[in-house]
Amino acid sequence: MKLTKLLLSTVAAAAIVTSASAAFDAESVYEKDCQGCHGPAHQGGVGSDIRPDVIKSKNAYKLSEVIMNGRPGTAMPAFKKGESIGHEFSKNDAAAMTDYLQHFAGKKEMVLTLDNVKKGFRPLNDRMKLMKEFPTAVDVKKVTDIVFVTERDASKVVFLDGTTGDLLSRHPAGFAVHVTVTNKRMPRYAYSVSRDGLVTMFDLASKGQQKIAEVRIGTESRGLAVSPDGKYLMAGNYTPGGAILMDAMTLEPLKVYPTSSVINNEGNIESSRVASIADTPYGPYFAFALKDAGHVYIVDYSKEGFPVVGDIPNIGNILHDAFLNEGKEIGRYYMIASQGSDVMGIVDFKTKTLAAKVYTGAKAKPHPGQGSSWYNEEYGQLHATVNMNVGQVTVWDNNWDVVRHIPTAGGGLFVGTSEHTPWIWADNVLGGSQNWNTVHLVHKQHLEVDRIITVGKDQGTLTKADGTVIESWDVPHSDQTPRILHAEPANHGNWTMISEWNTGRIGVYEAKTGKFVKYITGLTTPTFTYSIEHRQTIPGVDTHLPGNDIPSILNCLTVFRSYNQTVSEGPH
Repeated sequence: MKLTKLLLSTVAAAAIVTSASAAFDAESVYEKDCQGCHGPAHQGGVGSDIRPDVIKSKNAYKLSEVIMNGRPGTAMPAFKKGESIGHEFSKNDAAAMTDYLQHFAGKKEMVLTLDNVKKGFRPLNDRMKLMKEFPTAVDVKKVTDIVFVTERDASKVVFLDGTTGDLLSRHPAGFAVHVTVTNKRMPRYAYSVSRDGLVTMFDLASKGQQKIAEVRIGTESRGLAVSPDGKYLMAGNYTPGGAILMDAMTLEPLKVYPTSSVINNEGNIESSRVASIADTPYGPYFAFALKDAGHVYIVDYSKEGFPVVGDIPNIGNILHDAFLNEGKEIGRYYMIASQGSDVMGIVDFKTKTLAAKVYTGAKAKPHPGQGSSWYNEEYGQLHATVNMNVGQVTVWDNNWDVVRHIPTAGGGLFVGTSEHTPWIWADNVLGGSQNWNTVHLVHKQHLEVDRIITVGKDQGTLTKADGTVIESWDVPHSDQTPRILHAEPANHGNWTMISEWNTGRIGVYEAKTGKFVKYITGLTTPTFTYSIEHRQTIPGVDTHLPGNDIPSILNCLTVFRSYNQTVSEGPH
């Protein structure tokens, strides 16, 4: 889950009658800002069940207050600015939303079809012409220098020079851009998906990182992945539920996998959203998670018709984000968060079965983000997630046993590492304003918090776990406590970049020391910073293909390899 803008954790009802602001459409606002947590049918998920049977007898005034002010320490933020409605969100708007929720009568279920998706396909530039015009990168030394930033509330993708921090270009890319990925075989091509269902393809080598094509795949979307052979792109929809397979060189839709009628964990037929999408170097597979039904489907893109070759049921309730394992059999295991069951489900691509469930703790709600996998000298390969409702990093081994719950300051959304840092970096962005301005650096060998980055309104500090100050620096003044999240390694290995969601900047820190380097400013709610993907080795890739401009990046095994870990041989 990312930072969704509306709705309830604990709610109230019995509608207050007041007039909403002009042009306020409660249903539309709900679809854009609320259903990601509360579900298209209001059935709940990360957020509470808010169907009329549950909330109709509750107090409407209290419900409106929750909508306006949020719930501190949870994923339910205040909804005041109204980015999706074009005006300042008011008390009257909150009352109108309350009335809509309490009297929601259901909505006709849409079904994903290939014909409808094809109607939204729009080529924008000639890919081959751009390749001839720009055979190598023109705005940076090489395309792997480029960093993507999703500007959530501006609905744009920003491209930065990851070696200098300079802004290269900014592009509209749909409402609340959610995910960006790179074609690992042809990394001059990058893709984004927005929450309103727009997939966009970019040419990173071209001047200004021009768009190649776009396709409208639905009205509410999340996951995105590119096959390691560079041929296919898969995206996931919340509404209408399903996954879409596309040609990665054109964005032309090839096949849809509707999930409007699937069997859930209780054996009942229902609609399901599609959450995480993943590719793997272990085989010619995509995995996609049925958020509401608790299944993971495995698609073999090397076979005619791109069939589903694995259906792994009963993983848990409310599946969300996932990551792959590192080590000897890199990418064999797809580790998916079940936020309704408080487990990480371990899906085995080799056997196409559920290998294990790793329990993260009561009401923990795991949310790994990009996740972390690394080598530990005592335990061997380890894996980690943060948890939304509990301030802790949960660590487990390759026997699928939890070896440590490491306390942090508050609930988080992202944990990440790289071969260039001795730590895994865990945010506390859901921990409330008293600690959402901190990132905990957990030592990968000692398995304890080693250092803490804190960004205040005027000053930042790097401290040891015992509070000893290592360094401090001046911070451009902010009237609100910075909300910092998603530590992302830069490709060159020297930096780790941390987004500051509410101050419009990215903090840059030394990967090996955690010390402050500089700020990248002038951004709008940066919620996801992404370096070109080098987390997976691509067997047999020619790194000198025309337009690749990548002398070394695909020879790296992974961003998640341990600081001193010996490089493994890749998939078998």
